[in-house]
Amino acid sequence: MSQSRHEERQQRLKEKVDARIEAAQLERGILLVFTGNGKGKTTAAFGTVCRAVGHGQKAAVVQFIKGSWDNGERELLQPHGVAFHVMSTGFTWETQDREADTLACLDTWHHAQQLLTDPLIDLVVLDEITYMISYNYLPLEDVIHALTHRPENQSVIITGRGCHRDLLNLADTVTEMRPVKHAFDAGIKAQKGIDW
Repeated sequence: MSQSRHEERQQRLKEKVDARIEAAQLERGILLVFTGNGKGKTTAAFGTVCRAVGHGQKAAVVQFIKGSWDNGERELLQPHGVAFHVMSTGFTWETQDREADTLACLDTWHHAQQLLTDPLIDLVVLDEITYMISYNYLPLEDVIHALTHRPENQSVIITGRGCHRDLLNLADTVTEMRPVKHAFDAGIKAQKGIDW
């Protein structure tokens, strides 16, 4: 391709991008969903938290299935003012007590609801909340109500597999992580600093 054809093509592309930027004039918080069966949903959410904190914004994280084990993200971000609320039971596939899990979920959701009404919080992450909805520990209607009544400039990230279609429809941005290959499938154990 000649230099002049390349320049013409790049100029047309620039004009299209500039027109889209000019057309996007709304300013408000957005709802993002990171879902799918692939690795990286929580990692993407924490990347966004780092970006927000780096710009001087206030962020908070609510984790629904992480439990009390080591958490590199929490170790890094709490000293920078990021509030964490972690579900006490951890709720994993090993849990056998539905009543205790429901109570733990609802207690954690109570913290999330408070964050979702606080106009001083720029970004709230609801990590792994999709499981709480799909296993009927948390009413979908309560989540939708809280999301639609949050402060106008507050953004929220939802992570987890199998996100309910009503949340997908409500979201401004949806990213689906698709597994192509994973080290665990080859028998490689989870790595500190990579997987947790």
